[in-house]
Amino acid sequence: MPRIPAVRDRLKDTPVAAPKRVLLAAPRGYCAGVDRAVIAVEKALEHFGSPVYVRKQIVHNIHVVSTLERQGAIFVDDVAEVPTGSHIVFSAHGVSPAVVSAAAERGLEAIDATCPLVTKVHREAVRFSRDNFDILLIGHAGHEEVEGTMGHAPDRTTLVNGPADVAALEVRDPDNLVWLSQTTLSVDETMETVRLLRERFPNLHNPPSDDICYATQNRQVAIKKVAEEADLVIVVGSANSSNTVRLVDVALEHGAKAAYRVDYASEIQQEWLEGMATIGVTSGASVPEVLVQEVLDDLADAGYADVQRVVTAEEDLMFSLPKELRKDVNGEADSRGLGGRTRQLDWQAK
Repeated sequence: MPRIPAVRDRLKDTPVAAPKRVLLAAPRGYCAGVDRAVIAVEKALEHFGSPVYVRKQIVHNIHVVSTLERQGAIFVDDVAEVPTGSHIVFSAHGVSPAVVSAAAERGLEAIDATCPLVTKVHREAVRFSRDNFDILLIGHAGHEEVEGTMGHAPDRTTLVNGPADVAALEVRDPDNLVWLSQTTLSVDETMETVRLLRERFPNLHNPPSDDICYATQNRQVAIKKVAEEADLVIVVGSANSSNTVRLVDVALEHGAKAAYRVDYASEIQQEWLEGMATIGVTSGASVPEVLVQEVLDDLADAGYADVQRVVTAEEDLMFSLPKELRKDVNGEADSRGLGGRTRQLDWQAK
């Protein structure tokens, strides 16, 4: 369930051995697929009124979910919970064909907010299955994206949770295998899994392009650069966000002395800052920038007012919204017909 940010005393400005500063990773926060999905729910509420139902969390962020709930969205685990004839939005993580069929059987008006990069993986799974390949899907068991992808080729897909799974794998035809992956994984761990798979199955086929999404890769590259100089890294994002959780691990693996994940600035502990001169800040791909701004504001109270951006890539990718939502309620062209637009705060434009 969404949580309300905790209330705590403001952080204190205590002395450290070197000048205090913040290294702010860029890129960070909303990717094009997340932005598209969030706008889809907002516009569905405008078009059709409340309630609009959403299967699962539209994106893995408790602040986004609670904000949309206040606007009239209702989040459900199963389409069976949705009244017949209602509008339902499928989340950015995608769904299996079985879910689409179940929604149609209930007469639901479905709006598909699946990230186009996830849809690409779905299409690859269908094509490889049709061509009689068996698929080794690298991903996390129970993740909604994995469940959706496996549902497109259930008889042909075996889940590989990571490098530890490789040794025990059994396949029907080692010469007719292809690997796919969940889009939000660690680049390094995924390629290590692929390396081990290829040792066992030398004729393993690659997908047409790496499935790990550009945003996941970019955020990991940025935090690697930040971590080289950071004493402490703070990652903003929710615990059920795979790419957010992985950013903490990447920071620790690449030089940060400590790294923590927070949903809200109020979760930062005073003791984390003791002796820390350089603090790195980033956020997962489903995190609105306002939450990062709150972290920066709190850190400024503690003396970390010098914010230096560490830029490793520029992102300008945009995705068209689902066709049902590309115009406004009057049928006119809508400036929000694309997801992935930049949601700048005032301080970013300076």
